[in-house]
Amino acid sequence: MKIVDMHCDTISRIYKHPGSALLKNNFQLDLQKMKSAGYLLQNFAMFINLDETDSPYDTCKKQIAIFQREMEENRDLIRPVTTYEEIVENEKQGKMSALMTIEEGQVCKGDLKILKEFYDAGARMMTFTWNHKNTLGFPAEPAHGTEKGGLTHLGIAFLDAMEQLGIIPDVSHLSDRGIMDVCQLAKKPFVASHSNARTLCGRGRNLPDELIQKISQKGGVIGANFYGPFLTPVPDDTGCYYSYVKDIAKHIRHMVNVGGISCVGLGSDFDGIDNNIEMKNCSHIEMLEAELRKNGFHESEIERIFYKNVLDLYKELLV
Repeated sequence: MKIVDMHCDTISRIYKHPGSALLKNNFQLDLQKMKSAGYLLQNFAMFINLDETDSPYDTCKKQIAIFQREMEENRDLIRPVTTYEEIVENEKQGKMSALMTIEEGQVCKGDLKILKEFYDAGARMMTFTWNHKNTLGFPAEPAHGTEKGGLTHLGIAFLDAMEQLGIIPDVSHLSDRGIMDVCQLAKKPFVASHSNARTLCGRGRNLPDELIQKISQKGGVIGANFYGPFLTPVPDDTGCYYSYVKDIAKHIRHMVNVGGISCVGLGSDFDGIDNNIEMKNCSHIEMLEAELRKNGFHESEIERIFYKNVLDLYKELLV
């Protein structure tokens, strides 16, 4: 089964662990594991925590340099892409594809010229926020208990600019009001790259059914997240929110039931989540494929979830 995953934090892990590499590491994702599993494309997020840097812009630039270096050093296995045609060409050549994304809109410092700079560097998807209020909007689960709001006026300007440039808006981590703003204002489809269903697990980071439906109606795709605390509301006897494949499949089933088969993809959050996970790393993703079959999904439906839905979106938006 081909695999397209809309979110991992592996580049940020490499940034925090000098000496580590993308080809082979002890993280949840590396190129050797991806190749063995049958990956077609991986979105690599440049993740910035505003609490950990005095300059989000500079930190993002350093992570982009790592991404570019790793792509060059491993060009026999994987190539960076900015268009759908490049994904198709890489597959023909037997190579995997890598799409650069940004997780924290504040890296742009509220400057549309910097947004264009990141576009020119290859970024093709960006979240408005992470867990902090910023100049673009309010997060779903504020790190410091700040009030909830939607997109700011500047956030609305960024949404328009992202759509014009060809940077896919990513509403994961954005507040409900902010996501509703995007649903009402966006002219094109967009994504929630790594989010689950709030009906099954009542975390603010998960999507209520109304927003699942609205994202689907806009032609968007939601990437199912593998993080235990976003999968189950109840910890086990040790206090651990363990990530079981059966729970990931339940969230996928719920989102398909609510929004239709075309609105769900994969958004693992590998290397951004803890190791309390049944799928220990990306090489074991066939466990999810088997679980979806047990849950009554047909082969054609699993193909849509594993790669076709996201590829259809990229075919439309990455031109």
